[in-house]
Amino acid sequence: MEQGKTLKRMNHLISEINAAYHDASLRLGISDSVCQILYTICNVGDRCLLSEICAQTGLSKQTINSALRKLEAEGAVYLEAVDGKAKMVCLTETGIALARRTALRLIAVENEILASWPEEALQSYLAGMERFLEDLRKKIPEL
Repeated sequence: MEQGKTLKRMNHLISEINAAYHDASLRLGISDSVCQILYTICNVGDRCLLSEICAQTGLSKQTINSALRKLEAEGAVYLEAVDGKAKMVCLTETGIALARRTALRLIAVENEILASWPEEALQSYLAGMERFLEDLRKKIPEL
């Protein structure tokens, strides 16, 4: 496939995957940012460094802080100071229940899908994504 067509197809698929995650958030009754925050925390356990949420989600600090204020107001999370400036985002019992109804259901669906893939296809997909990301990060400083 021609490189231009390959890039268009790849960008289309990325956009469609993002749209699917947006649809999932809507079906789960939460915003995209809340879903991404809960998802990131759930990948670690029931607490996660705020800096890790920023790094993993790619959301702006303003968007994350706004979503966290909403979650705090609902009693779903609280922030805990760690080593001076660092903050830990911790799920409360309410937050754990919310995560079970939302992010953990999404993670279960993803795991079900990936479990259905042949191991070779999964490893090839991951290797390709990792290589593209690594190469992209190397090239960005040249922009």
